[in-house]
Amino acid sequence: MKHNTFTRLAALALSLVLALSLAACGSKDNTNDTTGDNDATAATTVKIGVPNDTTNEARALLLLQENGIIKLADGVGITATKNDIVENPYNVEIVEAEAAQLPNLLPDVDYAVINSNYAINAGLNPVNDSLLIEGSASAYANILAVKEGNENEPKILALKAALESKQVADYISETYNGSVVSVVENPTDGYDASVDYDALKGQTISIAASPTPHAEILEVAKEILAAKEITLDIQSFNDYVVPNTVVDDGTVDANYFQHLPYLEDFNAQNGTHIASIAAIHVEPMGLYGGKQTTLDALTTK
Repeated sequence: MKHNTFTRLAALALSLVLALSLAACGSKDNTNDTTGDNDATAATTVKIGVPNDTTNEARALLLLQENGIIKLADGVGITATKNDIVENPYNVEIVEAEAAQLPNLLPDVDYAVINSNYAINAGLNPVNDSLLIEGSASAYANILAVKEGNENEPKILALKAALESKQVADYISETYNGSVVSVVENPTDGYDASVDYDALKGQTISIAASPTPHAEILEVAKEILAAKEITLDIQSFNDYVVPNTVVDDGTVDANYFQHLPYLEDFNAQNGTHIASIAAIHVEPMGLYGGKQTTLDALTTK
C-alpha cells in the first residue's frame, strides 16, 4: 500500500511539474513572439532625415524614389512631401529637419539626404562620402538672383558676367572635384561688352551668399571685378530666408545660394519679387550614412 501510494504521489508530482513547465514554456513563447514582433518592427524602421523646406524635401524624396527606396504618388514631382509616399517596402520613416541641421542629425538617424553646400561645410565630401548622389539636374542649378526690375542694371550685368567666366568655371572644376558642377555653357572672359566699366569704378556691389561653396566661388568673381576697380561685398548667411529678404527689401543687390524651384516657392509663399538672372552651378544632393554605414538596410528585406 505504501509503495503504491508513494508511486501515485510521485506520478502526480511529476505531472504537476510537467504541466507547470509546459505552461511556463507557453507563456515564454508568447512573450517572445510579441517582443520579437516589436523588435523586428523597430529593427526594420529606417529613419531618413530630409530638408523640411518644400522644394528640397521633394528633391530628397525624388532621390529616394529614383533609387527604389520609396515610391511617390504619380505626378507629384517637385511638390512631393512625405505624405505622397505610396509604397514603402523598407519601412522608411521620414524625419524632417532644417537643411542646415541635417549633418548634425546624422548620429540620431540611419541616413540623411543633405544639400552639398551643407555637406561640404560639415567636412563631408559629396562624391566620396555619400552613399547615393543625384545627377546634375538642371532644375536645381544654383542661381544668381536680384530684385525684379534690377535685372539689367550695369553693376548686376557686371556681376553676372564675372560669375559666368571661365575663371569661375575652372575654379569650380578644380576645387570641388564633382561635388559642385558648373552649368555655364559658354564661359566668357568675365566681362560684358555692353557694360561701361569706367562708369562703375569705385562702386560696390553687395551680394548675400551661403558660406560654402557660394562665398568661395564669389571670391573669384571679386578678383575679376576688382580689376575694373569695382568692389564686391560678399555677405555670408547660414539660412535660406534672410538672403532673399535682404534682396527684396533692397538692402543687398543680389544673392547666390538657392535653386530656381526654391526661389519660385519662396516668392509664392512670401509675396517677394525676386528674379533669377543666371544659372551658375549644380550641387548634387546626396544620401549620407548616420547609424548605418552602408545601404544594406535599404537593399535587403
